[in-house]
Amino acid sequence: MEVLTSRLILRPTDLMRSQHFYRDVLGLAIYREFGPPDSPGIVFFLGTALLEVSGTSTAPPPANLTIWLQVRDAAAEHARLAKAEVDVVAPPRREPWGLIEMTIQDPDGTRLILVQVPDDHPLRRDQR
Repeated sequence: MEVLTSRLILRPTDLMRSQHFYRDVLGLAIYREFGPPDSPGIVFFLGTALLEVSGTSTAPPPANLTIWLQVRDAAAEHARLAKAEVDVVAPPRREPWGLIEMTIQDPDGTRLILVQVPDDHPLRRDQR
């Protein structure tokens, strides 16, 4: 299989609330909007990936789904998101594998891990 592009698709319980969270609270940039003006789908940039928030569902998010987002400064994001009353499940901390990680939840309980790669981490070094 040759994959040309991909995206994650979320079907939230409340479309407008979730779009507000990803667009206005997290501040993700919009790749495109589509569908009817009263309930459009929105596709957001996630660095090199895409996240579509469209439609609705009554099902809870799967417990085995986590969205991983690399950020420049986890402490700054923690302060900003806590002030915005985002559900912070775990504040930033250096994990045994050397990354600084924090966990938040979207309005439906989908977990997002925000990851900062410290300057001294092997991922920062050229491995060639």
